Amino acid sequence: MPIREFWIVPLVLCACFSAQVNGAEPLEKASWPNWMGPNRDGISTESDWSTAWQEKGLPVAWSRQIGIGFSSVSVADGRLFTMGHIDGEEVVWCLNPETGEELWSYRYPGALIDNLHEGGPGSTPTVEDNHVYALGKEGQLHCLDAQIGKVIWHKELRQDLDIPLPEWGFASSAVIHGDQVLFEGGRVVSFDKHTGEKNWQTPQHAAGYGSAAIFQEQPGGILTATLDCEGLRILDVKTGHQIAFEAWESPFRTNSTTPIIQGNRIFISAGYNVGCGLFELDGTQLKKVYANREMRNHFNNSILWNGYLYGFDGNSNLGRVVQLTCMNFKTGEVAWRKAGFGCGSLIIVDGKLLLLNETGTLVLAKASPEGYEELARSPFLDGRCWTVPVFCNKKIYGRNAAGKLICIDVAAR
Repeated sequence: MPIREFWIVPLVLCACFSAQVNGAEPLEKASWPNWMGPNRDGISTESDWSTAWQEKGLPVAWSRQIGIGFSSVSVADGRLFTMGHIDGEEVVWCLNPETGEELWSYRYPGALIDNLHEGGPGSTPTVEDNHVYALGKEGQLHCLDAQIGKVIWHKELRQDLDIPLPEWGFASSAVIHGDQVLFEGGRVVSFDKHTGEKNWQTPQHAAGYGSAAIFQEQPGGILTATLDCEGLRILDVKTGHQIAFEAWESPFRTNSTTPIIQGNRIFISAGYNVGCGLFELDGTQLKKVYANREMRNHFNNSILWNGYLYGFDGNSNLGRVVQLTCMNFKTGEVAWRKAGFGCGSLIIVDGKLLLLNETGTLVLAKASPEGYEELARSPFLDGRCWTVPVFCNKKIYGRNAAGKLICIDVAAR
């Protein structure tokens, strides 16, 4: 049987209140409050920074150990949030984004779940209105006070939803819609974001490892899309009623990406030679626009920019060559490919590709269907680097699987 390796989308929070509060005041407000940024599209519009990189290199502002895992970072209201696993506990960190100083931390018992990867948290904290929402590897769901780390409410998803532990642990990052907070992990579930009271849950299915995506407005109301290891589900956000479904099974139960939505069109992608598809929602029907194996995202999402998808096609194992791929969103036609990054990750910053390769090198390149053109590169991290970097307030944050978190200041002179 082929080796299975899996990445996830990041995590956060707690069960045994040991929050340590440091009296520091929050600093400047920031704008990356959840996984994939404020619009959940992996795009930053900050500008006037790449020249400093190319001329001055990448000055390290700070670095620290946060524990094993793949949780990315969220930055909001002068605080940075992330997670790691240390000696049998998961830790939710609240740090000063300028210095890396600990403002508070919250620890709770948690299994590593290192099934063919390092293990540790894979969900990224979500911050809204002084609340931090986080999902632990074993389904420990907490809403914390962002200022002091106090538990506001908490759930245990396995017990509350009557679902088993997914093979790779829980990995969905919280998605806020109105008064709801949504998760995927064997069921799609909606909780009241203030109290933790359950609004609705779907029937049980094979867990996926991505997060929910929201249709901001559709003729039938506001909808959500999730990709689990059975397929693509379209649900009514208010009731959880299933509107449409398209089978998209993973041979190794590893569907781990989040649907990308543009209007009434939904793009999904999976590894292990399953491939990608674009579907158009017409009432209660999902009509296939195309399906191919040109973009097989193993665990990190593609990013849609100016009509093209930029992502990593291929698996981290089985000896397959993984290639950075630029693909036309509407047609599925490949514009170009570039090898040499491994199972990397990327975001868009100021209209450019900010890439982190699997071994820790940062690369800046043009985001253009005309071809791959590199603008700059710099050493950044070491070890396995599967977690997507974050750009916020002219700082780049990144981590490796072993738990080294680094902040570099691209505006430093």
